[in-house]
Amino acid sequence: MAEATLVSWHKQPGEAVRRDENLIDVETDKVVLELPAPAAGVLVEIVAPNGATVHSLDVIAVIDTEAKATAAAATTATAAPVAAARPAAAVAAAPSPATATALPAARKMMAEQGVDPASVEGSGRGGRITKGDVVAATAAKAAAAAPAAPSAPAVPLPASLGSRPEQRVPMSRLRQRVAERLVQSQSTAAILTTFNEVNMQPVIDLRNRYKDRFEKEHGVKLGFMGFFVKAAVHALKKYPAVNASIDGADIVYHGYFDIGIAVGSPRGLVVPIIRDADQLSIAEIEATIADFGKRAGEGKLTVEELTGGTYTISNGGVFGSMLSTPIINPPQSAILGVHATRERAVVENGQVVVRPVNYLAQSYDHRIIDGREAVLSLVAIKEALEDPARLLLDL
Repeated sequence: MAEATLVSWHKQPGEAVRRDENLIDVETDKVVLELPAPAAGVLVEIVAPNGATVHSLDVIAVIDTEAKATAAAATTATAAPVAAARPAAAVAAAPSPATATALPAARKMMAEQGVDPASVEGSGRGGRITKGDVVAATAAKAAAAAPAAPSAPAVPLPASLGSRPEQRVPMSRLRQRVAERLVQSQSTAAILTTFNEVNMQPVIDLRNRYKDRFEKEHGVKLGFMGFFVKAAVHALKKYPAVNASIDGADIVYHGYFDIGIAVGSPRGLVVPIIRDADQLSIAEIEATIADFGKRAGEGKLTVEELTGGTYTISNGGVFGSMLSTPIINPPQSAILGVHATRERAVVENGQVVVRPVNYLAQSYDHRIIDGREAVLSLVAIKEALEDPARLLLDL
């Protein structure tokens, strides 16, 4: 990544730091990362403050690695006056068993906010408490204590604005990147969208029949996205151009199937990638998607998980969308939009019947995908969902 924004320093000049202790949170255009100290010593200078935009190889701080003893003495000498201004929980002489299992950044945050470590459930390796766990616990506590009321604006507003309030907040780096890529997609690709409808009854029947046994056997719920991913891979195998991308004057046909799943998060839209989806079972796909959703909400997705992809699926149906024209995620050449399944009147064999119908929309780059391939690939997805046995028989 060429640049990032410094979010929050966790140490101040003069404080001792340990190797691998989190010094600062860094926001990129994909994720918020914790930047650990490369060595133990004393933080003698912060070169770039909170909110600064920094670039690759920039120096943002200076650590004196020869000042360990001095740092320890200074920390001991200043502990008493600092303790007077902090809650009792923040100045314990030694960490309790619960705080001992917390990562340094999480331990510091719990101390500063007076959070009882026993009330925080750790999601890190070995049950360790992460900073995200502390944030989640604090938010849950605040939500439980607060009366029901509309969400407060991100920026306090002066009373003088009266009945026509406005607020101005800076776009996050992720939001800026999303905006940039969407405009890039619209301005560089020849985007068209083809639509079709699919009778979801066969998938619903299959899911209802096996969902309890599936969850008991695999430890994950049987949803619908696993079927959509499998159906998409089935179609991409038949029509390789839909799984291709443009690189300059070349077309790159990908011999693998890395499927991006659009996921909403508190920071905005992210698209983690299911690698080699053709080699995964539906259970493995469902488990991966569930994990993506959980960690997207916690801000724990890694850069590697958000990089690449040959085809994307966007499920607006979870929010109630009936139809949309999704925008391609460059440099990919196609994206599938999935929508809400609703009971609708359809004609079958001359009779009007009620069926659970989902409208599918596939946007594609007409520069390398002809209308025939775009339409037939969407038909292949439709046929696979209406007759799931095709996925087993590769028909």
